[in-house]
Amino acid sequence: MKKFKSKYEILRQEIYIIIYGANTFLGRLFDLSLLGVILLSVFLVMFDSMEGIGKKYHDFVYVCEWIITIFFTIEYILRIISNKKPLKYIFSFYGIIDLIATLPMYLSFFIPSTSFLAAFRALRLLRLFGILNLMPIIGQQSHLKEALIASKNKIIVFIYFIVVVSIVLGTVMFMIEGRHNGFKDIPTSIYWCIVTLTTVGYGDVAPTTPLGQFIASMIMIMGYGIIAVPTGIVTAEYAKATNHNPELEKKRVCKHCTSFIYDEDANYCPNCGTKIENE
Repeated sequence: MKKFKSKYEILRQEIYIIIYGANTFLGRLFDLSLLGVILLSVFLVMFDSMEGIGKKYHDFVYVCEWIITIFFTIEYILRIISNKKPLKYIFSFYGIIDLIATLPMYLSFFIPSTSFLAAFRALRLLRLFGILNLMPIIGQQSHLKEALIASKNKIIVFIYFIVVVSIVLGTVMFMIEGRHNGFKDIPTSIYWCIVTLTTVGYGDVAPTTPLGQFIASMIMIMGYGIIAVPTGIVTAEYAKATNHNPELEKKRVCKHCTSFIYDEDANYCPNCGTKIENE
């Protein structure tokens, strides 16, 4: 017996296609509008931080920020309601970013300076790849994600090793240079070691003894190799990921207009109306 959907389920599905779909007219219009609102919000925060402009147009910027915040709040709620697995969205990367985008203005009631955290809304621009909906770009994004996940354990071990080395070398430099040369304590010496190891070199603390300068030189040379290690790990995993992309394989794509099919139960493409052939 054919199961009929209620009006609420139909409405939820339509909202889902508009919000998550990038190939329908309304979906693309929504995404482009969202992109414009995000950019406007980021620019408003930047202008508000400028002393001259901020004082003159503070009230206008404040009202605009609240309008944008309300828009983001409604959008966030609609994403939860329309999603078949709301918890999965809420705790997903984009779900957390969307939540962060709505919080700054609400938090400003308790901590006024947190309103500038609205600049973190720029992270929502990462949705640009989804808005463009370009298969090659989405494929590369998926490859990079897969490579980073596969490299996670190796990079964690590598960072642990660097932390241990920094503690040991920082302690050695504290013993060699001493407080009178700027290495006032072991934490400061470890800070110097990390700065030197990463080849940043702020210059606020520097060794003056011959032995200290020799060790510093070795740490600098070691730093070049250390930078190359995580890059090599991710590159190797990225090369493996390009040969297999399961994330894209799970997507249903209309063969007529190449649009993604977001409704798992759909028999026809919501963009062009072509019947979907189940594989």
